[in-house]
Amino acid sequence: MEFSQYNVNTLMHVTNRPPIVFTEGSGMWLTDNNGKRYLDYLQGWAVNCLGHSPQCIADAASAQAKKLINPSPAFYNEPSIKLATLLTDNSCFDRVFFANSGAEANEGAIKLARKWGKVNKNASGENRYEIITFNHGFHGRTLATMSASGKAGWDTMFAPQVPGFLKAELNDIGSVEKLISDKTVAVMLEPVQGEGGVLPASRDFMQALRKLTTQRNMLLIVDEVQSGMGRTGELFAYQLSSIEPDIMTLGKGIGGGVPLAALLCREAVAVFEAGEQGGTYNGNPMMTAVGAAVLSELLKPGFMQSVRDKGEYLRAQLLQLSEKHGLQGERGEGLLRALRLGKDIGPKIVETARDMGPVGLLLNSPRSDLLRFMPALNVTTEEIDQMIAMLSQVLTQLEQ
Repeated sequence: MEFSQYNVNTLMHVTNRPPIVFTEGSGMWLTDNNGKRYLDYLQGWAVNCLGHSPQCIADAASAQAKKLINPSPAFYNEPSIKLATLLTDNSCFDRVFFANSGAEANEGAIKLARKWGKVNKNASGENRYEIITFNHGFHGRTLATMSASGKAGWDTMFAPQVPGFLKAELNDIGSVEKLISDKTVAVMLEPVQGEGGVLPASRDFMQALRKLTTQRNMLLIVDEVQSGMGRTGELFAYQLSSIEPDIMTLGKGIGGGVPLAALLCREAVAVFEAGEQGGTYNGNPMMTAVGAAVLSELLKPGFMQSVRDKGEYLRAQLLQLSEKHGLQGERGEGLLRALRLGKDIGPKIVETARDMGPVGLLLNSPRSDLLRFMPALNVTTEEIDQMIAMLSQVLTQLEQ
């Protein structure tokens, strides 16, 4: 079917899309309406942690759809209990609230922190509500999560912002200390700033943050919507620094492609009362059955080691590519990595790689001077080699 036959104007314009309609996906590959195949290093922005249409998700969704889809969140259901148990058994957290998107989970984390600050007031008996976040951070597209984010231009896009978010600098503990007041209730950060350009928080910084927040009776919130669910080579990125946060949010990879997210916290922080948090689809059996299937795959013996191995392999290949083409190296954790280009050619690379034939390559450029790589966690070394060869071809073409 030709692109012109699709009535794309029925969709609201919220982003610039190329004239392509994807119709099938399998593993690291997508196929469009003309039958052209693409090697996909976006994977829905780190959503498809097991690639496109993995069998375990198809089986879980099909089986659960025949049993129970949504009894309403006013009742318990088996898949949500199973997934919550898997999450708490494999993390430092005790309680789980399921949501539908990372932004919704982060909104819940902000609400939970403010409620905790109402229960645990300052010395003057006043509520604490301010949350320190970070420049270049990204926490979602709701009004509160946009206000929490440190993305340039977002402070005026839908002004006025939600008050109570102060911005520090990643890996600068002094910048955090300067912002603490008697109104501060929490520090919230991504262990790896994805949209900011794949900027990892250092181990020392994460440990200093945990020490500081504990000393000042503040919460530490980790937004692991992008870095969680095995993406960094550990099940959760906070484990890289050997710390235990108070609150964590998950999204993207937890559903392997379906709308699922989670807000996790320690028992002492679980202060919501009935009616303060909820949602029609939260924790529904169909999505949580898929989430349980995905997490069970990640927990299989050797899976996390394979992610670490593949991450090191991708890192080495990117460094070789950088040296070959005179670029500025790479950075990242596990299978969340960035190639530093040294010049503003990212968007041109994305377009050229997508349009090459007979096979296209899908890449992401969150900043114009770098590329971000978010392959499926079960990507093969052969698929990494193929991507590197295709990207090298694009770079050579643009150099001419």
